[in-house]
Amino acid sequence: MDPYRSSSSSASSPAAALAMGRRHYYLPARPARPISFEDSPDWADDDVDSIHLATASASASLPTTAYPSPSPTPSSSSAACRGGERKVAGATLVWKELSVSLTRSRSGSGSADRRVVKSSTGYALPGTLTVIMGPARSGKSTLLRAIAGRLRPAERMYGQVLLNATNTRLPYGSYLPGLFSSKTSIVEDAIAAMSLADYADNLIGGHCFINSLPAGERRRLSIARELVMRPHVLFIDEPLYHLDSVSALLLMVTLKKLASTGCTVIFTMYQSSTEVFGLFDRICLLSNGNTLFFGETLSCLQHFSNAGFPCPIMQSPSDHFLRAINTDFDRIIAMCKNLQDDQGDFSSVSMDTAVAIRTLEATYKSSADSVAVESLVAKLMEKEGPHLKSKGRASNTTRIGVLTWRSLVIMSRNRKYFWSRFALYMLLALSVGTIFNNAGHSLSSVMVRVSAIFVYVSFVILLSVSGVPAHIDEIKIYSHEEANQHSSTMVFLLGHFLSSIPFLFLVTISSSLVFYFLIGLRNEFNLFMYFVATMFMCLLANEALMMIVAYIWLDTYKCTLTLICLYVIMMLVGGYFRIRGGLPCTVWKYPLSYVSFHVYAVEGLLENEYVGTSFAVGAIRTIPGVQAVGGSYDISSSANAKWVNLLVLFVMAVGYRVVLYVLLRLNVRKHMRLLGSWCRWSWTPQSDYYSSN
Repeated sequence: MDPYRSSSSSASSPAAALAMGRRHYYLPARPARPISFEDSPDWADDDVDSIHLATASASASLPTTAYPSPSPTPSSSSAACRGGERKVAGATLVWKELSVSLTRSRSGSGSADRRVVKSSTGYALPGTLTVIMGPARSGKSTLLRAIAGRLRPAERMYGQVLLNATNTRLPYGSYLPGLFSSKTSIVEDAIAAMSLADYADNLIGGHCFINSLPAGERRRLSIARELVMRPHVLFIDEPLYHLDSVSALLLMVTLKKLASTGCTVIFTMYQSSTEVFGLFDRICLLSNGNTLFFGETLSCLQHFSNAGFPCPIMQSPSDHFLRAINTDFDRIIAMCKNLQDDQGDFSSVSMDTAVAIRTLEATYKSSADSVAVESLVAKLMEKEGPHLKSKGRASNTTRIGVLTWRSLVIMSRNRKYFWSRFALYMLLALSVGTIFNNAGHSLSSVMVRVSAIFVYVSFVILLSVSGVPAHIDEIKIYSHEEANQHSSTMVFLLGHFLSSIPFLFLVTISSSLVFYFLIGLRNEFNLFMYFVATMFMCLLANEALMMIVAYIWLDTYKCTLTLICLYVIMMLVGGYFRIRGGLPCTVWKYPLSYVSFHVYAVEGLLENEYVGTSFAVGAIRTIPGVQAVGGSYDISSSANAKWVNLLVLFVMAVGYRVVLYVLLRLNVRKHMRLLGSWCRWSWTPQSDYYSSN
């Protein structure tokens, strides 16, 4: 498909020699080769959540003769994979009279529905790129989610969405071939399809000495990860978000190459350059939920010209479309109504945007394009194709193994998770060990040792906040994979738990070795191993607490502040500053002192050190070690008390993960967002709410 003429190529055309007072427009033709690039601005679609990227795969063969032939693709796209192009059976998606309403509660008056998408009709064919374009808050992401069957609970859909002319749900899920050679071949095909061969041997996440992949390559990598599924339908929300013009063009060329293999690609976009726009096969143009046009991209330019808004020859088509239908430009025109540039008026569209939208909508409804779409949709709905079936899901054991290994690799490369914590723990052990070195073994040294153990336990837990960014990244990856049904909550938690064990044990035993022998605690192997086991279990429990806080906030600053506040409170009720029995019973003793890691860790370590020992007082009198510690810390004289404390820490490590499992399964973050939206709605006047849309 030939793209449209760019501003650079049109500057030397005969039209440029006309008088400056005349406006210049162009209509679809056979233009020259484009050479210009334009950056896409940042945007935010605040009213809807994005699905980012999702795939639907199938194993059933789909005969291409059952559906209309897709638009011709460039011959340069014929070599999509190494050793020849690997074709896939595409799938035809049809949506008819599709509407989506968002239900929001209003205080004192029940609920109110707001129509986000209004009676949209269209289709997506195998081997084509179908783009849903429109301004921010126009409903394009909601329409994409509705077609993909991924609407939120508060959103209700009306109308029909058919897959191969059947009312069936798109099959999402993970897929792993049985043979290792097949896995390697699929990965290589995905790398080649996304033009990532030059980065095949690079580290994705980088590490403390190597930077990660650039944004453009990471975006293509996320799509390549989905291509391992061998998808028949690919949904992408804003693939060009935060990409420069060169990276955007490269990504769209690779998507065009992917579509040439037979895959059905549907995506949303806010704005594009002329070159990128020329790669689209069909466009669905939305404004405030209304469909202003659906059809071939070339026909869209003709549609705007017929409605009285021809595209200027020096302007990108997507810029012209958004300028005509974006109500935000009315405010700009009002602010700049006295401004004029060298070529005349500030805007090429002189009428009010609302009038332009109504004109474009009415023109489309009465046009031959709308009739052609309705006719083709009716034909596609009559000719039923085979049901798409899932290719199969890898076993839970396989997925746990894969996720465990991946987390191990990520943690080893992420300096924020392991390397920084290792350095901080070693520095802490050296600092505390040298300060409390040579304390001796007399009765007077008991208080010093109690202080050293409490300081060490408290700051080991406190310094673990350095791993918060890594936990946030892990939860974000899980959220993406769980949304596409590539993973599950139990698989994620087990994989993360198993992968964290070697790193936590390594930092525990290394720092414990330094601290234990610098302080000069009892030189017995079983006592030292109990010390290591207690610190390791304490870190395991703390790791689960960090994951809970990271999931709730998903923000480094908020997570760090929350955890520090929790740790300080745990230190205050830990029994060192005031013996546990002397704490006020309300709140501080019950329940805070009973959920503090510090209480059980310090008690267990002191019981490990002093139960069964005695100190000489004078020439003939001795007192037991428990009595000597009693003045500084309250511990039990039972030989099994330390094992009870270790068991409590183990129960905490398991219990916090159970809480995290429940939070993830119930998707508490989504309900928190809905509650926050309801609260804002309740306190916002109705007129103000509707005036913002």
